[in-house]
Amino acid sequence: MEENTNSQQQVTVEESRMKKHVSVVAILQIVFGSLNVIGAIAVGFLLKFVVNVADDPTASQVLGIIGTPLIILLLLFGGAMIAGGIGLFSCSKWARVLTLVMGALGLLNIPIGTLKGVYIIWVLVQQETVTLFEKGCPSTPLTQ
Repeated sequence: MEENTNSQQQVTVEESRMKKHVSVVAILQIVFGSLNVIGAIAVGFLLKFVVNVADDPTASQVLGIIGTPLIILLLLFGGAMIAGGIGLFSCSKWARVLTLVMGALGLLNIPIGTLKGVYIIWVLVQQETVTLFEKGCPSTPLTQ
């Protein structure tokens, strides 16, 4: 009987440790998602400035064709990262899946996105993390 209590307590400690990692992942997602949104706004202003400076209608069309999807993509990725990060704080299952997908896509962004993506995937696929998300986030600090 005592063995069972000790192993259950160990799982609680491990879940507490993984909850800290999940919080770090959430903060990373919110920060990098915000940078994506700021980048989208900056690209929009930059393209508008270039179109105003260059009085060439062909250049304006080309920049519109290239810039608009880029801005939309940055906004979508940034919004998804921010939403996933916020959802991770409450241990929402959809946020874990969304963040895993965004982390996997981030692997293509060498070198920072790759490091961040590997860390995100490592944290979110751990058995303790999966158990934590199945139970829901603890409202009180876990004791040892």
